[in-house]
Amino acid sequence: MASSLPSSFSSFDPFSVGFDKTFKLLASHLDGIGKNLPGYPPYNIKKVEDNKYVIEMAVAGFAKTDIEITMDNGKLTIAGNVRDANDNDNAQAYYFYKGIAERAFTRQFTLADSVEIKDAHLMNGILKVMLENIIPESNKPKKIEIKD
Repeated sequence: MASSLPSSFSSFDPFSVGFDKTFKLLASHLDGIGKNLPGYPPYNIKKVEDNKYVIEMAVAGFAKTDIEITMDNGKLTIAGNVRDANDNDNAQAYYFYKGIAERAFTRQFTLADSVEIKDAHLMNGILKVMLENIIPESNKPKKIEIKD
């Protein structure tokens, strides 16, 4: 029987039941990810414990008031917009060279329904967003006893 799944997921076909729609959705996202992945600002996603993760984002030049973090419909959005350059303390100052990017950005991350945002910190130009995957008791692994 020929598989209707994209070739990148066909090896999972014999081991899964009912995931065709999910695999097709993943394949469509993977096809466009390399073309649409912006490089600014750079970020890391770290697993720090079994169910805990941290998104670290380099946001040098941005203050807490310049960054907005929102969660809507399973999408974590981090947006930054630096205050107007004319707000500088010294209006007479000008740059000989400006190498620190302060351009506006928006980054979106799709989170599983069970992932909650626990906290966010900005320190030394790094924004850290702490996430936790809350697994309900009903979804935790359990041993099934075989009866006679």
